[in-house]
Amino acid sequence: MIEKLKALFLGKDDGGLAADKGQDGLQVAAAALLVEAALMDESFDDTERATIERLLTARFELSEGEVTALVEEAKVQVTESNQLFGFTRVIADSYDNEQRIELVEMLWEVAYADGELHDFEASLMRRLAGLLHVSDYDSGRARQAALARLGQADA
Repeated sequence: MIEKLKALFLGKDDGGLAADKGQDGLQVAAAALLVEAALMDESFDDTERATIERLLTARFELSEGEVTALVEEAKVQVTESNQLFGFTRVIADSYDNEQRIELVEMLWEVAYADGELHDFEASLMRRLAGLLHVSDYDSGRARQAALARLGQADA
């Protein structure tokens, strides 16, 4: 118990995701970051959920039932977690640079899914890019690619 509390206070508690760095752990970590991006503006609407499900289905080749369960698990993980570090550590330790940039692009797409970028979403994106070891330049390119895919002008 003491070790668990120490890990929590030192920012080393990742909700058990580090122990499960397999495909399932990566999927939950990626989905949790996408859900967090959707929740930053204090709403998680159908457009954002559909965007997350589409992105996860394409990235991990999941069935409809699998992606629904993954998003629900991610919501639970985000609700129970008090920090992003555990999720980003699993991704940063397991993904190469191109995969991390791809995830940042997915995050930008979720942030813009409702047609606007909230200040909290912009702040989250800066933090996540840093935690994922993605440069500002690469994050900017990922943002432009996400906007282009969404058919939105560069905001």
